[in-house]
Amino acid sequence: MMAVVNADTGKVIATPAIGEGVDANGFDPGTNFAFASNGEGTLTVVHEDSPDKFTIVESVPTKRSARTLGLDFKTHNIYLPAAHFDPPDPGQRRGKMKPGSFVLLIVTRG
Repeated sequence: MMAVVNADTGKVIATPAIGEGVDANGFDPGTNFAFASNGEGTLTVVHEDSPDKFTIVESVPTKRSARTLGLDFKTHNIYLPAAHFDPPDPGQRRGKMKPGSFVLLIVTRG
């Protein structure tokens, strides 16, 4: 889940459900959208309807492993790096990245 917290009081305002394997999140004050990028291959989009109300807008399909995000406040685009990985060796969390599989996904408002 995503925890939306009032920075002044520390009070949890909302806890919308998001996908598995989250690594990054962000908030765009120009659009009032919050984002969580999930390793399962989704980008959860949450809108700030008012200072105390947040609504899930969409779960955008991305790509498995696209769990890190960069947010451009000028264009409002989201950048998500992803790649294919070999199965992990015993004791490893993730296998080696497959050569030539790196991609950069760009999510824009349509």
